[in-house]
Amino acid sequence: MTDEPVVEVPVVEVPVVEAPVVEVRGLHAFYGASHVLHGIDLAVGRGESLSLMGRNGMGKTTTIRSIFGLVRPRRGEIRIHGQDMTGRAPERIARQGVALVPEGREIFPNLSVEENLMMAARPGRDGATPWTRERVLGIFPRLAERLGSMGDQLSGGEQQMLSIGRALLTNPELLILDEATEGLAPLIRKEIWSVIRGIKKAGVATIIVDKDVNALLSVCDRCLILAKGRVVFSGAASELAGNPEVHRKYLGV
Repeated sequence: MTDEPVVEVPVVEVPVVEAPVVEVRGLHAFYGASHVLHGIDLAVGRGESLSLMGRNGMGKTTTIRSIFGLVRPRRGEIRIHGQDMTGRAPERIARQGVALVPEGREIFPNLSVEENLMMAARPGRDGATPWTRERVLGIFPRLAERLGSMGDQLSGGEQQMLSIGRALLTNPELLILDEATEGLAPLIRKEIWSVIRGIKKAGVATIIVDKDVNALLSVCDRCLILAKGRVVFSGAASELAGNPEVHRKYLGV
């Protein structure tokens, strides 16, 4: 009896697909009886920048608040790093490496700049601390000059810098910015956009809501447009930049 030849089966390596930092599937949200979000889908990968666009009242802030646990979805799913976090408390979301720069800044007026910064400082989800006090003050030198000033003694632009700096000191993997340049002087807006570009270059994923469409198109990789709580456009920023009809229909005043 002869031995059968041994057939070697090649080993095929299956690539590991990394879960998005955040993924939203079929999200429905309500304020009382008012149905605000109607089946929102979105995903943001590591280091990716997504702009959330649309006219006022179309569901952008509600989408952000739902991701961050400030609004409990009625239906749908929110996954962070592949883990179901739907309806979890904001502090649980934050511990997963998500930070929010809210509309209105929401700094503590009765704390100094130093105290506002350091109360938020902590290692990231993996224990790393790439964003330190010194690094934040390096990108916002104006805050370094005002460390002893109380929050309510700052200008609007300085408060916005403080809000962003405070979020960065949580060492997030995803930074959500809701109207970070709203109401600021042109020079301050330019400075904030420069910082946002630097944050992206550092590998932090971002979701950005802002009224400056041109700035969004220059910074973000992809764009999502909402109209009456529904996604009406999802695609690359370059695709939207070349589609004036979508601009006119959904973003024009």
